[in-house]
Amino acid sequence: MRYEGALRRRGRQLRRFAEALAEPGARRDGMIVPAFWWDGHPNFGDDLTPWLLPHYGLVPLYREPRAARLIGVGSLLEFVPQDFTGAIWGSGLMNDQRHPLPAASVLAVRGPLTAERIGLSSEPAFGDPGILVARHLSHPPADGRIAVVPHGHHRPHAQLDRRVQEAGDGARVVNVHQRAPAAVREIAASRAVITTSLHGLITADSYGIPAAWTTLDPPLGGGDFKFRDYEAAVTPGRTRFRPFAEAVSLDELAAEAWAADEGVVARLSDGLERALAEAAAMPLGQRPFPGGIPAALRGA
Repeated sequence: MRYEGALRRRGRQLRRFAEALAEPGARRDGMIVPAFWWDGHPNFGDDLTPWLLPHYGLVPLYREPRAARLIGVGSLLEFVPQDFTGAIWGSGLMNDQRHPLPAASVLAVRGPLTAERIGLSSEPAFGDPGILVARHLSHPPADGRIAVVPHGHHRPHAQLDRRVQEAGDGARVVNVHQRAPAAVREIAASRAVITTSLHGLITADSYGIPAAWTTLDPPLGGGDFKFRDYEAAVTPGRTRFRPFAEAVSLDELAAEAWAADEGVVARLSDGLERALAEAAAMPLGQRPFPGGIPAALRGA
């Protein structure tokens, strides 16, 4: 049965809903929220929305964009209809193109480039919610290796594989096609991160790990827009992009990597959490998403 098959997708969504309900905070006073995240293929970055929201008392129930009331982690806003009236929390655009969302309740967006392209007149909270992972998963023991985090489109990749083989025990390849906690722990254990996956960079920032991002063929959809958007919020005026050259080793790339300022990461993380909490605290008629878990689901 294929990952994207209807029965398997439905089973995955029900499993995630059950996992969210099992979180202590969600069972006590949580809210069921129809939410959208990308579920077309396995990817730890896309798994972050259903994993993170229960930590904030929200129980995500998967819905397609038109029926959703919350859009979370990822380059998802092109999927969102322009008359959308629900909440946007840390999402971004994939492409460097205008996509006005005049009726949306924008709690946060990934970066200022997305904010401008969707037509915001005031500045929301910025940041990808993936930077919150370190607040919910403790930092694992360091393994001293370079974490190589290739986007799913770059596995396998002959040039990258050669660099990893040359590094021997000094590097590990992180499989992005796994659940969020497993991938996050592998990245968080590293001494440096080299990535073509945006959430490899974001996870490194959450744990204060030096990181650099690069590009490989085939190019990703949207090019480097999502990286530039995110860095405009986290490292404004600076980039950790490093070109991937055949003659450059992973150790040389890692030597040029650097960590985002922990104060900036903390400020953005606080803003993301505050924006979500303020929306959840609104009176029900004003809240951009529904609330409450039926007593039968709470076990009451």
